[in-house]
Amino acid sequence: MADFQYEIVEKLGILSTSSKGWTKELNKISWNGAEAKYDIREWAPEHEKMGKGVTLTEEESRILKELL
Repeated sequence: MADFQYEIVEKLGILSTSSKGWTKELNKISWNGAEAKYDIREWAPEHEKMGKGVTLTEEESRILKELL
């Protein structure tokens, strides 16, 4: 697996918490130094591990909001 870097630029909120303490969060994350995007995924308690997630551009997030 290739190495990658990420920076949580803005923590927007926690959607839920599992019984094991992982949280499903909405954040703005910069992946490999790129412009930050909206990101929904599960995180271990100290953000040391992450699950698979969905990353959305500003435009995609606006469309999602309209659809919801």
